Amino acid sequence: MTVLAKNLNIAELVARDTAHHFHPFTDHNAFHAEGGARVITQADGVWIWDAKGNKLLDGMAGLWCVNVGYGRKELAEVAYRQMLDLPYYNTFFKTTTVPTTELAAKISANMPERFKHIFFVNSGSEANDTIVRFVRHYWKLMGKPYRSQIIGRRRGYHGSTMIAASMGGMEGMHGQGGLPLPGFHHVQHPYWYDFGRDLTPDQFGLEAAADLEKKILELGPENVAAFIGEPIQGAAGVLIPPKTYWPEVQKICRKYGVLLIADEVICGFGRTGNWWGFQTLGFEPDIVAMAKGLSSGYQPIGAVAFSDRLIKDFFDKGEEFYHGMTYAGHPVAAAVALKNLEIIEDEKLVERVKDYGSYFAEGLKSLNDHPIVGETRSVGLIGAIELAKDKKTRARFDKPGRVGTLCRDHCFNNGLIMRACWDTMVLAPPFVISKKEIDEMVRLARIALDKTYQDVKAEMA
Repeated sequence: MTVLAKNLNIAELVARDTAHHFHPFTDHNAFHAEGGARVITQADGVWIWDAKGNKLLDGMAGLWCVNVGYGRKELAEVAYRQMLDLPYYNTFFKTTTVPTTELAAKISANMPERFKHIFFVNSGSEANDTIVRFVRHYWKLMGKPYRSQIIGRRRGYHGSTMIAASMGGMEGMHGQGGLPLPGFHHVQHPYWYDFGRDLTPDQFGLEAAADLEKKILELGPENVAAFIGEPIQGAAGVLIPPKTYWPEVQKICRKYGVLLIADEVICGFGRTGNWWGFQTLGFEPDIVAMAKGLSSGYQPIGAVAFSDRLIKDFFDKGEEFYHGMTYAGHPVAAAVALKNLEIIEDEKLVERVKDYGSYFAEGLKSLNDHPIVGETRSVGLIGAIELAKDKKTRARFDKPGRVGTLCRDHCFNNGLIMRACWDTMVLAPPFVISKKEIDEMVRLARIALDKTYQDVKAEMA
């Protein structure tokens, strides 16, 4: 796995990257001072290699997306064949392609029966932009154009375009570009560890849901178009809501006629042990956004599923929907996604996630004895490790994100990719991870935690 790396002039490549590549979500001043990019060259299964030959266990499946694991030749082959047959055609002007149509039907078949119509995009951000366009136009068609306000949650993440970032509740993103745009609002996120106080998780789940009702009443129910949430908030730190939360949210949305949107970009396609996170968390959305696991990251593709109730009114009352993208439903991306879903079904990977989820959970729980671990939690193959200064009081370290970054860097230097969301370490490995590899992931995580503890031990005294 190091043959390619031997043919690279790594220093020259890093210098070229520094000179020309504008990286996303990066403090370039600090980044360049640290010596530039780590160059990833190869991958197989749950492992990746950098240009220096270092082997790393990818505990994050890329960016929560490489669900079927790296090195799937069958996905490369189907892309090759599709490129020979039809490398591109659009889905505008009453046209379609074979893989695009087949993929729409396949996605629908893996959803509750009420989702029969799929709109294709290229990313989760575009999926959520599409939803805002659809929802606001839907209410206009229904004679209620004033129903335009969208409610999300603090620390929600729905993408990084202007609309998607406005839907999300990330303060850092809102500090740039004049966000959120008008018409977007945010309520309490169901983060028991930080905000539960002395409430039980179930009590706190109801309290967090009640904040949605409070916001709806504040805005006026007649003005609220929709509420959006990730079944489990990934980038917020894998926030797994109490079991009381989502059923109560659904009850509130139904009470006021507010559309309920599930952002399944991370949770969808098996991550929680069911095909959809809303099945695991126990609620029934009207609209579903998806991306990432749709192609396991092998091609850029996303989609939105709309329930029949909305589609009937939209089609019956509507006109041309002035929305779409050049590459939406791209035949190569669709062919790869279709094959990816076939792999997930044939290898019973959703069932595997459910089965291996308990083993993964036990591995994380074994870290609860560590001095700086306040809590571990997981569902399926997505989990989190809370770093705390005081385990009993759940007190945090000073300067949020400082200790998490230390731990993340120790992970990288020790052969493990584990992401830091502030001071919460998160994991979402490929579905093909073995129990032996889970053991290794936990072992490497403990080493990183030990090194982080040595960094902060003095301030805990």
